[in-house]
Amino acid sequence: MNFDASGKVSLDDIYTQPDPRAYFSTLRELDYRIPQLAKPYFVKLFQEYREAQRIHTPNILDVGCSYGINAALLKYGASMDELYERYCGPDARTQNHDSLLAHDLALVHSRDHVKNLRFVGLDVSQPALSYALSAEFIDDAVHADLEERDPTRRERQQLADTHIVISTGCLGYVTDRTISRVVRAAGERRPWMAHFVLRMFPFEPVAESLSEFGYDTIRREGVFKQRRFASPEERSFVLDTLSTVGVDPRGLEADGWLYAQLYTSRPHGRNGTAVMIS
Repeated sequence: MNFDASGKVSLDDIYTQPDPRAYFSTLRELDYRIPQLAKPYFVKLFQEYREAQRIHTPNILDVGCSYGINAALLKYGASMDELYERYCGPDARTQNHDSLLAHDLALVHSRDHVKNLRFVGLDVSQPALSYALSAEFIDDAVHADLEERDPTRRERQQLADTHIVISTGCLGYVTDRTISRVVRAAGERRPWMAHFVLRMFPFEPVAESLSEFGYDTIRREGVFKQRRFASPEERSFVLDTLSTVGVDPRGLEADGWLYAQLYTSRPHGRNGTAVMIS
């Protein structure tokens, strides 16, 4: 196994396949579940935004969207168990790319009554974005590495109408550079944000950057299982990283799971009560 600088096993190859089968086959073995756990929190946030801003169909930017998993769950009512069966079950192994895509389009069209969300996916993986867009899980795609550069004129136009920004696991690899560029691209609008971030990745740099744009950031109470460790080596490396950043893993990561926390950021005066980021 290869490991990245944080100590996590590198799974880069599952994000660059022409369809999601390798992604789900690999992550199913690790009990990956954070999109499912995040779903009710996102649903609540979307409803709060609609009521506060009087916008019926908010534009959601999913940072690190890969194959459009969050959109499939939130816009079309899918579940992770359903998607695991769809991409890992016996039928998936007998299909080619075109038949798998047709199967997903049938899912989307059977549930196209869900029209009160519009998803834009931001990712560095062109194959994943292409599949998510072709399957109509997402409505638009921004293929860009905003860690490395400012968005192009076309990308700024795509990001300009963002109402809410979400992510489920990419923060840590994606930093305040990307989030700041997204905020600037939105112009005078300040999109609300909700990020599920592994405990091994401090969120303070992002919160500090957002503060300069007029945001308050809070950490919601509780922790959320992301997935099991892929190996004893990964567990050891991650525990070392947690020790380095001053996070106590006892009763959590020490027992074999990666855990995330939820951070929400809104313009001043629009947050609820929770744990403030100092």
